[in-house]
Amino acid sequence: MPSRLNLPEPTGIPFTRLVAVELRKLVDTRAGRWLLIGIAAITALVVGIVIFAGNANDSKNFEDFVQATVIPQSLLLPILGIMAVTSEWSQRTGLVTFTLEPHRARSGWSKLVATLLLGLAVVALAFVLAALATGLCQVIRGSDPVWGINVKTIGGILLAQAFGLSQGVAFGMILQNTPAAIVTYFVLPTLWTVLGDSISWLKDAAKWLDTSQALQPLYDANIHGAQWAKLAVAAAVWVLLPLLAGMWRLRRSEVK
Repeated sequence: MPSRLNLPEPTGIPFTRLVAVELRKLVDTRAGRWLLIGIAAITALVVGIVIFAGNANDSKNFEDFVQATVIPQSLLLPILGIMAVTSEWSQRTGLVTFTLEPHRARSGWSKLVATLLLGLAVVALAFVLAALATGLCQVIRGSDPVWGINVKTIGGILLAQAFGLSQGVAFGMILQNTPAAIVTYFVLPTLWTVLGDSISWLKDAAKWLDTSQALQPLYDANIHGAQWAKLAVAAAVWVLLPLLAGMWRLRRSEVK
């Protein structure tokens, strides 16, 4: 009788392949593609307004254009993280996804990594758009821009956008429904801010759990000391705990 073949031990799907698949899923669907197009269009519109608003040399530096791109992206990029998770239920692809990769935690982490990679790539493209707008403003309006930008500003913007993207993924994992996750993502932190300003005995706690107050020093490139502690507490409450709870639910949810 012929000898048996020496077949290699079966291995799981590489994590890099899972990330690559999740990246494709973010841009292959109509919702994901149009969201990215919308982010690009709104960012370009805001930059265009900055070019033609005010005097020729009034806030027309490269750093000013970079800060202008932050406004639409900080609002819309987290929706990308929400849709990366909720699409498994809204598009009914969860059965295929979790059959091909039974270890759901690996699938969840791959969604987080893919969202961060794509989101930070969008931020990098926004920096390129800001550079083009600075040069265009110099040619059209005769401005004399400052091209330098503080490294702390770049790091702060990247960290703040990663905060929002991770929070979006976490809320998507917990709720597993796109409209509910989007509404909760925008309403819950805002509600906390309103309560912190309205109720006297909540004001001290609000300073530590208010995401807008925690992230603003990152955008201003002026974060230090206690502000890092406030950012860490806000990240633990609004990102880490929801992400862990979302991973727990992702692993135990019934896929119908």
